[in-house]
Amino acid sequence: MNTHAVELHQVGKRYKYFSLNDISLSLPTGSITGFIGVNGAGKSTTIRILLGLVHQDHGSVQVLGQTMPEQQVLAKREIGYVSEDMRLYPKASLAWHMQFIQSIYPNWDQAYAEQLLKRFDLRAEQKIKGLSHGQRVKATLLLALARRPKLLILDEPTTGLDPVARQEVLTALIEVLADEDRTILFSSHNTLDVEQISDQVVFIDQGSIIEARSKEDLLDAWRRLRVRVAADQTVAQLPNVLQHQGHGQLQTIITNRYSPELQQTYQQAGLEIQAVELLTLEEIFVASIQARREGKNL
Repeated sequence: MNTHAVELHQVGKRYKYFSLNDISLSLPTGSITGFIGVNGAGKSTTIRILLGLVHQDHGSVQVLGQTMPEQQVLAKREIGYVSEDMRLYPKASLAWHMQFIQSIYPNWDQAYAEQLLKRFDLRAEQKIKGLSHGQRVKATLLLALARRPKLLILDEPTTGLDPVARQEVLTALIEVLADEDRTILFSSHNTLDVEQISDQVVFIDQGSIIEARSKEDLLDAWRRLRVRVAADQTVAQLPNVLQHQGHGQLQTIITNRYSPELQQTYQQAGLEIQAVELLTLEEIFVASIQARREGKNL
């Protein structure tokens, strides 16, 4: 069995005002990867290349063992895709959509579909035009999940959902991975959702991947240190200072290479460390983007 559901190597795509810059990325089979970037960073272009909707200018793309875009028909049999702006037939019922998808995909699991109906508090006989925004998102998720796809690509699926609906969606995604052969790519700018469910985190900015590693390793590497600085000391010259704030004696250091040894180095340099704090994924993302745009080495 292939240990990676998705493998991109040096993939590039150039448009008039935007370029995807030779990105390389692997999604381990059975993982949930959070794909985070601001609007226009390249998330949607990457997803379209994975789906065979856009052809890369160069580089190789393997999805579920199939070469893209040449073998996209075979790959798409095992790919589920959900986006918050997907459109269903407004005058048709959810039951009609379920029967339609079942007629196309032989892996459709009717028993699981009925479980999802109850979990999402949906009625199969209701017409799409009568559903709220959150209900429509849950309906599209149901239609994708009940196919039992090996790869589930979610493009901003929780945008516009209320907290209860968002939690229902996230719970369903976690349960999908009860089968370890299933893989999820979760594209979002909502770092709270990504932090809650992801195994691996990928940051993309201006067409380039600037971070890709396990969530636990990422969260463990970043720290905020609140320090007291001597009057003649320059914090920026210390090792592994990615960002510092404040003037005078009380300052804040952010590092993405934290270790007890680094803390000792700072103390030996004369810093009085008053607190060491973990960062949220959102804080790490923002600091990474700022550092990159300031030309600092991540």
